[in-house]
Amino acid sequence: MKYVFLFSGQGSQFKGMAEDICKAYPAARAVVDEMSSITGEDIAELLWHTEKEELSRSDKSQLAITAVECAVLAVLKDKGIIPSAAAGFSLGEFPALYASGVLDFESTVRIVQKRGRIMQKSCEKIAAASAGKPCGMAAVIRLEAEKITGLLAPYSNPETGSVFAANMNSPAQTVVSGTAEGLDTAEALCKEAGAKRFIRLAVAGPFHSPLMKNAAAEFETALKDFTFSDPKIPLFSNVTGKRLLSGSEAKKNAVLHITHPVLWTAEEKEIASLMNTEQIGSVLEIGPGNTLCNLWRDGGFASAELVCSPTGTLEQLNKIIE
Repeated sequence: MKYVFLFSGQGSQFKGMAEDICKAYPAARAVVDEMSSITGEDIAELLWHTEKEELSRSDKSQLAITAVECAVLAVLKDKGIIPSAAAGFSLGEFPALYASGVLDFESTVRIVQKRGRIMQKSCEKIAAASAGKPCGMAAVIRLEAEKITGLLAPYSNPETGSVFAANMNSPAQTVVSGTAEGLDTAEALCKEAGAKRFIRLAVAGPFHSPLMKNAAAEFETALKDFTFSDPKIPLFSNVTGKRLLSGSEAKKNAVLHITHPVLWTAEEKEIASLMNTEQIGSVLEIGPGNTLCNLWRDGGFASAELVCSPTGTLEQLNKIIE
């Protein structure tokens, strides 16, 4: 069986992630312990004893989610289940870079730690400039992406804007990023235009938007000492929605990724096309939750023969292994 691994992003984190998996599989616990050694942080404590509000901080959630995904990846590899292609949603691109051979494990962990800290600092600065009101992201349900982009255009100037279309998730869902005031504006406009729901997400800031440009500049400097190799398996990019062809492109996109939208619907189409030509027969969501399974379904790619299966709990992981 050939598999596509899809690595989930921020917003899917919860207290107690992968504790059952780490108790059952030494390979998973070894990943958590090695990450603790690399980062100087107690990753087990972060995963299993950190409350929701603290865990939603970018400097916490990015490390935590990466730990879960690398732990699941280690278990699957130990059982002979390896990816024939990979993609990651937002933060999930970094475990995908590791799974595809672009980054080694230690580089992945160190980069994610730096990225989380840089982005959290930027989010706090944006909030301070907005009288302490939290910036963030929200999912707009049942309103076309083109309609949302048009509604927000007056408020989406790259230099002065307050809210932006950020994640093109599926025909039924687009995520917007903005300041507190910008999100309030977007909510009013989208609901007036017929959006079914406007759901605030458990993330620390306005990711994938020009509001994060200072973080992107700092992150570019932080990446200078890291080597990005060419991918060993097909790998897809949020920035372009297409296949990544080289390590240099991956490194460039890792920076653009912070300020550019996630073109997930386009990416899914590219993945589905590859699966048809390469006879890849199964899709796995690697990480906590089942967000990417739902987006795969909502994008129209799921069928009785080709579902996306979650792996974030011991029960789900064992089902795949069996």
